[in-house]
Amino acid sequence: MAARTAPFSRFEFMIAWRYLRARRAEGGVSVMTWISLIGITLGVAALIATLAVRAGFRAEFVGTIVGSNPQITVYSAPTEVVEGSGVYSRLIRDYTERTERIKAIPGVVSAAPAVRGQAMVSFGERSNVGDVYGLALSDLKNIPNIAHSEDAQGDIDDFGAGIAMGIGMARDLGVSVGDTIKLISPNGAKTPLGTSPRVNAYKVVYIFSAGRYDIDQTRLYMPFSEAQSYFNREGGADEIDVDVTDPEEVESWEAAISDASGPGTLLWTWKDASGSFLRALTVEDNVMFIILSILVLIASMNITSGLIMLVKNKGRDIGILRTMGLSQGSILRVFFLCGAFTGVIGTIAGLTLGVLFAVNIDSVMSFVNWLNGGGVWDPSIRGIYHLPAKLQPLDVIKAVALSLSLSFIVTIFPARRAARMNPVEALRYE
Repeated sequence: MAARTAPFSRFEFMIAWRYLRARRAEGGVSVMTWISLIGITLGVAALIATLAVRAGFRAEFVGTIVGSNPQITVYSAPTEVVEGSGVYSRLIRDYTERTERIKAIPGVVSAAPAVRGQAMVSFGERSNVGDVYGLALSDLKNIPNIAHSEDAQGDIDDFGAGIAMGIGMARDLGVSVGDTIKLISPNGAKTPLGTSPRVNAYKVVYIFSAGRYDIDQTRLYMPFSEAQSYFNREGGADEIDVDVTDPEEVESWEAAISDASGPGTLLWTWKDASGSFLRALTVEDNVMFIILSILVLIASMNITSGLIMLVKNKGRDIGILRTMGLSQGSILRVFFLCGAFTGVIGTIAGLTLGVLFAVNIDSVMSFVNWLNGGGVWDPSIRGIYHLPAKLQPLDVIKAVALSLSLSFIVTIFPARRAARMNPVEALRYE
């Protein structure tokens, strides 16, 4: 009768490790096992690197949005200017009172009235179209990516004496701090002969980089009172820009802000503006995880092939071990450990490789860029200036758990075949 041994005893590990270390001539590790080991390593590394890049891209994308734009924008529904006139306006006349009521809401970090418009920006023989935001200096300083721009030029405290401009537009126009540009708006002064374009000259006192290509290429900031005059918004504001403590849960403040702002309030959040893109990123993340999981499964299936060959080569050993008293369970665990070692070693190697790739993503991209002669990452298409990576513990755990579970599952079948081998049949032709 076969002797009973404790599961996964020390000698079972010893036998499994000896089989893996044995030379192929002695019936040891086959080429298929090496292929599965390398496949699992590359599959896990690719899975971790992809999840890190996708998480980093989303974090960078969201960070540049909420760090450069209002998280909630408060508008007013169109109201008739003079009863019976048929002329409607969305101008917020009581913006001071509304702003103070919104600021009093718990969780609201800042609220600022703003004027928005478009104008042609001209410097010398060059011109561009700019999105102009009218803000007070104190409110401009509350925009993190603008006020604390790493590549900023000039002094933001001089904002009252001029305007602030995105670094992309400044580069295209050839503008430096201290230069004077012209803003041309078609909706200028109203005269008996019609509306004449308004042309004003402004000194550029601050150049910023918001971290987003589209913002740096188009945005300008103008003092609030000057923007009111320039865009014919005297006594009013186009919107109230609101920031909250947790941008990801921005919906939680919508009801309170709407009540504080009063009747006729319309809200537009950063998720309303970018929600479809974020949902597309989520779908892409799920699809990429499934595709890379299939690659890990294919690599794991090679373990089955390697173990079947190992079982065939070790038939005589199995017969001897069984006649010495080893149970079917012990034989199963020995060959299960052979496959599990491959899975564990491949997973650890893949984990290390994937983490190193994510941590050194800038160096990797620089090498790829050099290899391709430049132009690998185009910020005009992707919005941000570099490929980021963000390692998240949950993503790493998911990748490791997937690899180990697949490796262990596919190992069971050839291990059971070894355990059920008849010792008499195994020794008959030896």
